[in-house]
Amino acid sequence: MNDHLSGQRFETVAIHAGQEPDPVTGAVVPPIHQVSTYKQDGVGGLRGGYEYSRSANPTRTALEDNLAALEGGGRGLAFASGLAAEDCLLRTVLSPGDHLVIPSDAYGGTFRLIAKVVERWGVSWSVADTGDPASVRQALRPETRLIWVETPSNPLLGITDIALIADLARTAGARLVVDNTFASPYLQQPLALGADVVVHSTTKYLGGHSDVVGGALVTSDAALAEELAFHQNAMGAVAGPFDAWLVMRGVKTLAVRMDRHSANAARVVEALSAHRKVSRVYYPGLPSHPGHETAAKQMRDFGGMVSFQVVGGESAAVEVCNRTRLFTLGESLGGVESLIEHPGRMTHASVSGSALEVPADLVRLSVGIEAVDDLLADLTQALG
Repeated sequence: MNDHLSGQRFETVAIHAGQEPDPVTGAVVPPIHQVSTYKQDGVGGLRGGYEYSRSANPTRTALEDNLAALEGGGRGLAFASGLAAEDCLLRTVLSPGDHLVIPSDAYGGTFRLIAKVVERWGVSWSVADTGDPASVRQALRPETRLIWVETPSNPLLGITDIALIADLARTAGARLVVDNTFASPYLQQPLALGADVVVHSTTKYLGGHSDVVGGALVTSDAALAEELAFHQNAMGAVAGPFDAWLVMRGVKTLAVRMDRHSANAARVVEALSAHRKVSRVYYPGLPSHPGHETAAKQMRDFGGMVSFQVVGGESAAVEVCNRTRLFTLGESLGGVESLIEHPGRMTHASVSGSALEVPADLVRLSVGIEAVDDLLADLTQALG
């Protein structure tokens, strides 16, 4: 991070870290270095360490420095997607014969990658309720090398005590990975709580405008960072310069957006909790949520993701998704616009029949930053 930003608050760091004015023109926004290769000053004489944009690109470097600063880490790495980041991490830290623990509630793409791809490579896995330390302990094996956590989780908004599970991981000789996508670094910083690596789909809140796909890893472990960077270059699924630039643009407004997402979600939760057609609401900001106290301890606010179950079962849940007008029916999350989806048939179809299967009557909302009264009116008419 830029030395003069040391001690500055999050909102300032988000706008300035990795983004010094261009030394040639004075441009206050880093340029898009849409380039594949670089002139060398003699054989092996690299300018600024750049030789080929798979290995490094100045625009991507700016984003990686920015993300490292936001998470309070030593190094950030930007990828072409969140799953590309996860794939790089898994293949860096695991070998055939190793074991990892995955959460009982997780993104369907993460489950698919581990169960359908990584397992074929000779890596075994077990499922645990990461909100319950006893469940995690029971899932550990002598060959466990990684504990994977999402908090809040997708789509049931489960909460894991990061510091507690970090202690368990250290005792077991394993690393703790935290998918921080739902919270964003503005609401939660897992490295400060003991995590070894943070993973993001930068497509979501960091990008924030549903116009870019990307992923990231951040760590404070210098040796691990070097290993990750080696694999990033060797495997090649890097963020392109324009995608990196779009994520940086989104990050500048992350703090103000997350404040609005959280405030709007709280109002939506209040309305859903009182609605006769809603049987259960999942949101860590609810005092009745089993992880509420932990979330209040390790998060700045409770975020913009809300899930709920609908009276009348799966068909009723699907109908709610089909009847909204402002909430757009679509996958993904974290954009300025509000989205609605049916996890069982959409984002989490890959976990059907597994230990991670989600309730058929579940609806997931990504609450945007529109006028909240308009969002409430839309949900009210959709629920009927």
